[in-house]
Amino acid sequence: MAYRWKNTLQPRDATPQQIFFNRRAILGALAAGAAVSTLPHGAGADTLAPNPWEDITQYNNFYEFGTDKSDPAKYAGALTTSPWPIVIDGLVERPGTFDVQEIVAQMTEEERIYRFRCVEAWSMVVPWMGFELADMLAWAGVLPEARYVAFETLLRPEEMRGQRFRTLDWPYVEGLRLDEAMHPLTLMATGLYGKPMPKQNGAPLRLVVPWKYGFKSIKSIVRITLTKDEPPSSWALANPREYGFYSNVNPNVDHPRWSQATERRIGQGLFARRTPTLMFNGYEEDVAGLYAGMDLQKHF
Repeated sequence: MAYRWKNTLQPRDATPQQIFFNRRAILGALAAGAAVSTLPHGAGADTLAPNPWEDITQYNNFYEFGTDKSDPAKYAGALTTSPWPIVIDGLVERPGTFDVQEIVAQMTEEERIYRFRCVEAWSMVVPWMGFELADMLAWAGVLPEARYVAFETLLRPEEMRGQRFRTLDWPYVEGLRLDEAMHPLTLMATGLYGKPMPKQNGAPLRLVVPWKYGFKSIKSIVRITLTKDEPPSSWALANPREYGFYSNVNPNVDHPRWSQATERRIGQGLFARRTPTLMFNGYEEDVAGLYAGMDLQKHF
């Protein structure tokens, strides 16, 4: 897509939930000037509408429930999401096992403000709700020697039927460099469209890194570990030739089996016009500095 929403929205700026479900109301609000200050100069209203709830919740990659895009919506209902203990450990001042609600409750009022974000992933515009990962890491207390953040998904094959098959080496793991994790665009998402996170989308807590490919945004997280060394990531382990650690959206680096130079918005049909893929998924101005001096074809 040509434009992305900037990371300047406050809770008071979020359009009421009932308006989000009415495309005409969205466009009308934008035409009236609502939240215009959050948009890049020249952005057209028609590029900003989030995908419908049905697109976002019925077309998912969540291999823990199956490899078909419709499998998560079919089978994720079996997942128990409350209580949800999460381990924060490694190079932190306050390691331990906590409930997600407990972590949020112990943050300061400013830290736990839920920010509305409209970010794009998998060529889909998603209005995530959540808080910055940086707030959670600050709450845990990152030690000076930490350089990376590792994440791990729940392993529960009795509820996550896809884990009964060796599609990947379970549990699913991912990682970010610490500066990527601390970036204000990196979100710990707990919901979308003002509702709690659907199970097929990664309930109750998932990562959202909008300038990277979707598989970096690990779902249903149960462990966050601060480390000195680069952690493993599931897709890089499964096929390092095709999936690198960074996995930034870079239209100049093709996947070995397909071009990544163009994209098509999910929900627009198979014959919709493809548009050029933007560097860093359109967030180049915000995140390019993280990779200054790096060979982004080598470190893909």
